[in-house]
Amino acid sequence: MIPPKPAPREGKGSVWRFIRDFRRDILSAQSDKLYRAWMAEFRGPFIHSFTCNDPKLVELILKRRPMDFPKSPRMAAGLEPLLGNSSFISNGATWLRQRRIIDLAFEGGRLRQAYPSMWDASQALVARLEPLADGREIDIEPQTSHVAADVIFRSLFSIPIEDQAASQVFEAFREHQDAQPMVNLAGLMALPKWARFHSRKVRHSARRIRSLIHDLVAARAAEIAAGTAPEDLATKIMTTPDPVTKTQFDDREMIDEVATFFLAGHETGASALAWALYLLAENPEWQDKLAREAEKHLSDKFGSIKHLTVARAVFREALRLYPPVAMTVRECRHSVTLRDRRAPKGSQLVLSPWHLHRHQRLWNNPDGFDPARWETENGKTCMREAFIPFSAGARACPGAGFAMIEGPLILAALMRDYRVAPGSERAVPIMRLTLRGKNGIWLRLSKR
Repeated sequence: MIPPKPAPREGKGSVWRFIRDFRRDILSAQSDKLYRAWMAEFRGPFIHSFTCNDPKLVELILKRRPMDFPKSPRMAAGLEPLLGNSSFISNGATWLRQRRIIDLAFEGGRLRQAYPSMWDASQALVARLEPLADGREIDIEPQTSHVAADVIFRSLFSIPIEDQAASQVFEAFREHQDAQPMVNLAGLMALPKWARFHSRKVRHSARRIRSLIHDLVAARAAEIAAGTAPEDLATKIMTTPDPVTKTQFDDREMIDEVATFFLAGHETGASALAWALYLLAENPEWQDKLAREAEKHLSDKFGSIKHLTVARAVFREALRLYPPVAMTVRECRHSVTLRDRRAPKGSQLVLSPWHLHRHQRLWNNPDGFDPARWETENGKTCMREAFIPFSAGARACPGAGFAMIEGPLILAALMRDYRVAPGSERAVPIMRLTLRGKNGIWLRLSKR
């Protein structure tokens, strides 16, 4: 069965019709030609953008010349109330310093140290779902949001999601998700500054999240000063100096980065897990394969993760079909020629994992769910050249390795104990903070 995707806009239409459709749903507003085109240019009022699907363009923008194509400030404006000037949206020397600190903090066996937190969160999810595993329909997205947040808090601050501070941040993030889409109209349409604004709800929820994170950071700073801080990711980030400037993150910068880790690690992880479970529900033969693998290999030992090859292939296929960050935007610092077309300075370059991962001229069976594809020559080639769920190059997500352990581990833990079956309504992907189900993702759970 072909997994669902929004019906794309067919043919040409007016700019204003595009904007109208864009406001309703970014994915279905896109032309169906983007699943075949190497590049598409779009012009309109305040608009000059290029959607780049050619792997050579993706390599140029993300890998070969990333400093010439910084994150779009128009896109950053949509996330600034929450993330400040964090490494997710900053550019230039600021970003270089931030990334040096973060990369050092993630070095040195950090994944091995984080594995017990992932394991504990996965087992807590299995126990939490037991009362719901009676065949009734449930929206799985709140459950995947819960476990992804649990992993983040256990890894960052050594506290479970049930901790009062963690619960408050989690609830505030749920409010913020409803208020603010990640890829907003103003960002992708390159609207002028006066056309970009934040609702009162967005500003309020962002302030609340940052205030709660401030309290966590202040408490951890006091523990570090007293020599009683646990050796978790928050401590590592707060005590790691930039090797060039010898400076550490101050309180405001740390709040920016914790908000980013929560957004990048919690929102994206929750999205990927929910879609992976949906795909498994639609493909029972694959969930049975995964269950057999988990029964044989899953354990609380870090080394067991290397044996979860089916779980990893399923999770990777979910990231291909439903990339949590379905679109992102870079900006041309200088005029540049892209496939014989001149992109002037300030042009917006749209990189769309959604279209790249389903491109009909790159992938075999691009819309089909096939975890076995990663062992084929086409799959291996496309994974190198046309698979960017975590971006690529210098600005690739530093938590990519983290996610590729967390996701398969949680899927294996769930499939070992439960079966999943489709609900009565097929899920429809829509872009919010991340790629979510328009009306949720409804499944039926039963015990194995």
